[in-house]
Amino acid sequence: MRELPKPIVVVSKCIEFESVRWNSQIISSDFVRKLGHCVTFIPVCPEVEIGLHVPRDPLRVVSSDRKLKLVQPNTRLDVTNRMLKFADSFLNSLSEVDGFILKSSSPSCALKDAKIYPDRQEPASTARGPGFFGKRVSKKYPHLAIEDERRLASRQIAEHFLRKIFASARSRHVRACKLQKRRIKLKPAKPSQHYSGPRGRPEGKLR
Repeated sequence: MRELPKPIVVVSKCIEFESVRWNSQIISSDFVRKLGHCVTFIPVCPEVEIGLHVPRDPLRVVSSDRKLKLVQPNTRLDVTNRMLKFADSFLNSLSEVDGFILKSSSPSCALKDAKIYPDRQEPASTARGPGFFGKRVSKKYPHLAIEDERRLASRQIAEHFLRKIFASARSRHVRACKLQKRRIKLKPAKPSQHYSGPRGRPEGKLR
């Protein structure tokens, strides 16, 4: 029986992999835990990758002058450009990928539900939207399976996600096989040589 190709899935590192959240916590996900034996995971924590420590002061998305910024209110650190640069570099480094599982509500990884604040210190958010890394993922891979761990608690959403990542992996495998076949160049066959008997003797002549 032919073995199915394993999907390649990028996952937020704080989901079942390492305690890298701002408060040193790790997020539990039955779906991610059970999926581990049949996919190849690429764990990543964008906030750690841009140089922030664990634990750390939390980041927030701030709307300022009609522009969104990613800031650390307690330190007044603006990491917007740093995060965007990392996101583009990381995503461009992925030669193969079939899906993403990102942390919900995260100012870096959220797909739709990161809180957006009017300024650095305002306690109440005024809107919700994607995190900076999550937005870059959705823009670069609009046709891939991209979900967060909360939505994947839904059986229907989880099944749809699985169908998409395995379909993507099969399609990727077929493309790779076709490319490999095109690269194979058959060498021209050598002309056949008739046996002419032992060296120095005409064929069929006996001593």
